[in-house]
Amino acid sequence: METAILGGGCFWCLEAVYRGMKGILSIAPGYAGGTVQHPTYQQVCTGQTGHAEVIRLEFDPSIISYAEILRIFFIMHDPTTLNRQGNDKGTQYRSVIFYENDQQKQIAERTKQDIAQEKIWGNQPVVTEIQPLTTFWPAEEAHFDYYARNPMAGYCQVIISPKVAKARKEFARYFSPA
Repeated sequence: METAILGGGCFWCLEAVYRGMKGILSIAPGYAGGTVQHPTYQQVCTGQTGHAEVIRLEFDPSIISYAEILRIFFIMHDPTTLNRQGNDKGTQYRSVIFYENDQQKQIAERTKQDIAQEKIWGNQPVVTEIQPLTTFWPAEEAHFDYYARNPMAGYCQVIISPKVAKARKEFARYFSPA
C-alpha cells in the first residue's frame, strides 16, 4: 500500500472522482500545507491557515500506479488556475501535490512536465505546487463520502456530478462495470 496526498480545489470533488477506482483502498478528505495544528473546516475556509483542502488516497501500486493517479489528477481539475477551481477561490483551493519521499517528488515533477508539454490545458502554464508533506489532518466526519451521501445537493449536481461522469468516461479502465 502507498499513499498520495492531492489538492485540486474542493476535496469533495476529488474524493468523488477517485471513489470506486480499482486499486484505491481508501480516501480521506483533509487539510495539509498550513501552519495551524488540528485545523477545522471553518478555519481552513478563511484562507488564513495556509492549508489546502486535500485528499489522502491509499492505493495498491500493483493495480494503479502513483503516476497514473497523478495523471488522472491533472486531467480532472484545472491545474492552470492559481488558488482557484471554478467558483472556489483562495489558497485553500490551490492545486498541490504533497509528496512523501524523493521518488514521489520525481514522479510528480515529471508528470507535471508531461502534462504541460502535452498542452492538455492549452498554452496555459501548469501552476500546481509540489511540496513535501509535513502533516495530513483529517477533515471532520461530515466531509467523508460527501458526494455519496448528498448526491442531490445543488453543489453536487452542478459541480461534482459532471466531474464524476467525466472520470468514468475518460478513465473507464479503472472502474468496474456498473
